[in-house]
Amino acid sequence: MSLNRRKFLKKSAVTGAGVAVAGGVGAPVAEAAPAKHSGHDQHGKHGKHHEKRYALTVMGTTDLHGHVFNWDYFKNAEYADPAGNALGLSRISTLVNQVREEKGRHNTLLIDAGDTIQGTPLTYYYAKVDPITAKGGPVHPMALAMNAIGYDAAALGNHEFNYGIETLRKFESQLRFPLLGANAVDAKTLKPAFQPYVMREFRVPGAPPVKVAVLGLTNPGIAIWDKAFVQGKLAFEGLEEQAAKWVPKLRSMGADVVLVSAHSGTSGTSSYGDQVPYVENAAANVARLVPGIDAILVGHAHLEIPELRVVNEKSGKTVVLSEPLCFAERLTLFDVELVLRRGRWEVESVAASLRDSRTVADDPKITKLLTAEHKKVVAYVNQVVGRATETLTTVDARYKDAPIIDLINKVQEDVVKAALAGTEYASLPVLSQASPFSRTSEIPAGDVTIRDLSSLYVYDNTLVAKLLTGAQVRAYLEYSAQYFVQMAPGAPVDVDKLTNANDRPDYNYDYVSGLSYEIDVAQPAGSRIKNLAFGGAPLDDAAQFVFAVNNYRANGGGAFPYVASAKELWSESTEIRTRIAEWVTAKGELDPKDFASVDWKLTREGTPVFS
Repeated sequence: MSLNRRKFLKKSAVTGAGVAVAGGVGAPVAEAAPAKHSGHDQHGKHGKHHEKRYALTVMGTTDLHGHVFNWDYFKNAEYADPAGNALGLSRISTLVNQVREEKGRHNTLLIDAGDTIQGTPLTYYYAKVDPITAKGGPVHPMALAMNAIGYDAAALGNHEFNYGIETLRKFESQLRFPLLGANAVDAKTLKPAFQPYVMREFRVPGAPPVKVAVLGLTNPGIAIWDKAFVQGKLAFEGLEEQAAKWVPKLRSMGADVVLVSAHSGTSGTSSYGDQVPYVENAAANVARLVPGIDAILVGHAHLEIPELRVVNEKSGKTVVLSEPLCFAERLTLFDVELVLRRGRWEVESVAASLRDSRTVADDPKITKLLTAEHKKVVAYVNQVVGRATETLTTVDARYKDAPIIDLINKVQEDVVKAALAGTEYASLPVLSQASPFSRTSEIPAGDVTIRDLSSLYVYDNTLVAKLLTGAQVRAYLEYSAQYFVQMAPGAPVDVDKLTNANDRPDYNYDYVSGLSYEIDVAQPAGSRIKNLAFGGAPLDDAAQFVFAVNNYRANGGGAFPYVASAKELWSESTEIRTRIAEWVTAKGELDPKDFASVDWKLTREGTPVFS
């Protein structure tokens, strides 16, 4: 997968003019309107020299995750959250149109920081149900929307790889703008596998053009999280290392402004331990360590950061970072002011701010463009696949053993047992892990639809079987139990403050079925698992178990001990969400007696936290 070297002519998203693109790097030229303050008299009443200035606005989105409209496919209703947010590219389109009207279309760029084609039933539908890779298949709705809005570039996100390289490459071919990933390289040649950067020129009357470079960087964790798709084909190098390589090149090519679109958060932390030598959330490190960058559009962390200023250690200059809230809920604006000095443009200032999708209506153009695709997905997710005897909910699943999570584990156990039947591992007991992904998922009593089950398992994870010992399972449970905040015996219980210790997300807390155990939250982390038993007897550390685990965890996501390096017995490419739907369809009835069990409970020095 070497860098695409085709030469082609296409409409520039900036100018609408025909632009020759060679070597995979476009260089369109925009006719820039003079900035309002262009012609400011640098010398006041004593001078006649007029200092030439130019104002550029770079707009940015990130972590769109397939959100085209302000619609919740899991609720079959308009999206709503407690903060009153609105989401979707159709809203972003309206905001972008407003900014272009304010600033002048020729004075703007629009970029994205990745995670585009995974995250909603809409993205699943066009990857698996009516796949874009099929002969004569559809154009991806996200490609249709982003092309229509007029994006100039987008960085690769880690979730771009969830459906395999073929789907990603097909999506890439449907875009009218490049997917950037300077640190995504061919595993054998170590040459760029995707376009590293894009360069744009903006003409200013009576002055040299302003050259703007956008460098794209993606997440090294892809090597772990989507190992099944990328191993031996692609490698993912560190953001700091690759920025240090490419930024000087961009400057030497005459870039007056260097922007980075990075699918990487700002915290400097990683969720995968030491399995990969590169930092997962490295955007602030890039700003601090690599000179020559003016601004960074941040992605991956699903946080809202209007403006973060980081001083570069080598140059002493300030780099401005911004992360718009995910799902197209916010649009970042980088306002870049340049001044012409000694024949070269210099960045005088950069300021970042956010625009809010809830302040505008959908763009009718995007609504008209994608209504048919949207309706197909709505019909698909509302298919009835069974009936539930009672309502199942995740509302308290993060601190109580909830039947709805037991359903996931039961399905995984059954699938793995069937897969290993007739093998040398068929006689080993099967344990299973599952996480409380959502705090609002509900399967109501009565008809059960695909969307009900999809809301329970919101990720496109697949199933893997690993071989673990009893001692390794014990260590796994201790690590998982770090999720809870330590509580003194008898202290009042506030469930809102009981979990997410050290900011650990809900998806990095695991139930394990097939065992019984207590989590003593009065004890410090590392000493919490009590009365761990299998089959009614204390767990034998030397015993062997088959462990049914999702591919994210199996590949090291969350840095749980032992599981990534454990022997793999079996794996598949069918999503766990699909397996749950198949299981319910085959049963016809969803009755907790068929899957629910109380495997664990929270205690404080032996006394249950909840009666």
